[in-house]
Amino acid sequence: MTHRTRLATLATLLLLASAARAQTRAFTGATLLDGTDRAPVPNATLLVRDGRVVAAGPAGRVPIPTGAERVSLAGKTVIPGLVNAHGHVKDSTRDLRTYAAYGVTTVFSLGDEPPEVFAARAAQRTPPASSGAGSLERARVFLAGPVLAPKSPEEARSLVARDESLHVDVVKIRVDDNLGTTPKMPPEIYRAVIDEAHRRGMRVATHLYYLADAKALLDAGSDFVAHSIRDADVDAGVIAKLKARGVCVSPTLMREVSTFVYESTPDFFGDPSFIAHANPEWVAQLSKPEAQQAVRASASAQRYKTALVVASRNLKTLVDAGVPIAMGTDTGPTGRFPGYFELMELEYMVKAGLTPRQALQAATRDAARCMHIDAEVGTLEPGKWADFVALDADPLADISNVRRISSVWIAGNRVAR
Repeated sequence: MTHRTRLATLATLLLLASAARAQTRAFTGATLLDGTDRAPVPNATLLVRDGRVVAAGPAGRVPIPTGAERVSLAGKTVIPGLVNAHGHVKDSTRDLRTYAAYGVTTVFSLGDEPPEVFAARAAQRTPPASSGAGSLERARVFLAGPVLAPKSPEEARSLVARDESLHVDVVKIRVDDNLGTTPKMPPEIYRAVIDEAHRRGMRVATHLYYLADAKALLDAGSDFVAHSIRDADVDAGVIAKLKARGVCVSPTLMREVSTFVYESTPDFFGDPSFIAHANPEWVAQLSKPEAQQAVRASASAQRYKTALVVASRNLKTLVDAGVPIAMGTDTGPTGRFPGYFELMELEYMVKAGLTPRQALQAATRDAARCMHIDAEVGTLEPGKWADFVALDADPLADISNVRRISSVWIAGNRVAR
């Protein structure tokens, strides 16, 4: 082979690779809920190139380029991929594929991820040149790194510096006594964490339980409330503090549910869509009579059952007051099933008094905004990743229709389910 022939061959291969990366797909015929405040669009066309949305709207207004691959989604309802603002990822392959199978296409893992999850995040930011930017086959992941538990202000600042070196997406702390059973992080220490994080341009997510702690943490500058306030009704004071800086709240109602629901065999253990992807070891463990008896005898389980009522009431109050809500679940630990619990979270949000549209927006656009990733995901608008779910029925008519998943697409590619 001559030098000129080799160059020509290389040029041809590069052109083919470029064409593959720039593949254009037109998804047609579905009713589109794009995640914005716009009304649903019947018979919509979603045009995707190189994994990103090029155009989305009525079929008559979105021309399809010659040569584009057409994918019919006639009769389906398309929503943006769900964004879980509070999950936990330990096994990057299993967990992220399971989330994706249920339409959760982005997960913020809030703490204690192993190195492989850091590697998964790096891979999604810089995919191999041969695979193209739209080759992702599992949920996107962002992370908090080690949950900080410093014993002094000096250690607090040192641990935040370590977080910065790890390039975490948010700093995570816990200010909770686990219903009076463990020491709580003192104010002088969490203030040092927040101050040092802000000095380094980083945000802080806080695990909390009590109303008084929420107020103190917001005064200290907390940027994200990672659980509901569950000991008392929210008041005008905490609402004002949340709204003053646009701090988001992630209710994690399913976290409360998970503490008591296994006192008997829950109905969802019989749902085929649950069984399809649920961890069978967890199901077997939680189905044992002795395990269920332990939950029934647990005083903390009964307290968390009451806390769910308070959390649900507070969610409705915060939404009515205009506080931004980011759907989250605290899924990942045993018994908190990734993916499926996010769908149940939406149902519990509606039970709390939200409309289906409000719940969906909290799980898409608003969650992405709260986590500062809305330039990439959360709505199906030009320039954003084409991460979406095709449903067999309209979730605005009945939020439980989010379980009726026909297909899931990440960067315009269908996810194996």
